Amino acid sequence: MTLIPTSLILVCLLPTPRDMEIARLLGWYRIPLRTAPKVVAVDYLAFYQPSAFGERGGKIEFVAPVHGHELTTRGELLRDEINHPRAKEEYYRIQIGGLEKLPRPISTDKWKRLTFLYSTGEYLLNATTLNDLVVAGDERQILWRSLRERAENQQLYITDLPEADIPPEALMALLGIKELQADYDAS
Repeated sequence: MTLIPTSLILVCLLPTPRDMEIARLLGWYRIPLRTAPKVVAVDYLAFYQPSAFGERGGKIEFVAPVHGHELTTRGELLRDEINHPRAKEEYYRIQIGGLEKLPRPISTDKWKRLTFLYSTGEYLLNATTLNDLVVAGDERQILWRSLRERAENQQLYITDLPEADIPPEALMALLGIKELQADYDAS
């Protein structure tokens, strides 16, 4: 695990085992734009598993590095749910690397519900309960400053798609341009 003490962590709810499989096999996690935290440009996601996970519920077992994010619709993400009531709503698609199992799970003690929580790599590496992830005191100000800087320095929507090197002739054909020079000569 390349997690370091200064890594920015977003602890997020992984609602169902199906969502775990999507993260593991397809390499993404979704967050509805209307309920998203202010900053999604973090280094890692830590996945809180609720009671839907049965015996494995009520804990964080996995983290994943974040590679980027983009805005799309739920219908585009979950093509088998095109008739879902929120299919047209906007969602962040957080692109992640492989799930990494924590050396020891982080369990809940008092917390039963969680949507999002910011923390750091140091807190995550030392936590035994969800309460241990809460950054307090002066360190909380440092965390918020780091999140604010990250938000200011990141593009609004990021993807890790490679740059396309399209030959001019192919680009002209795609755009429906018949003769580029004739257009310039006429002006």
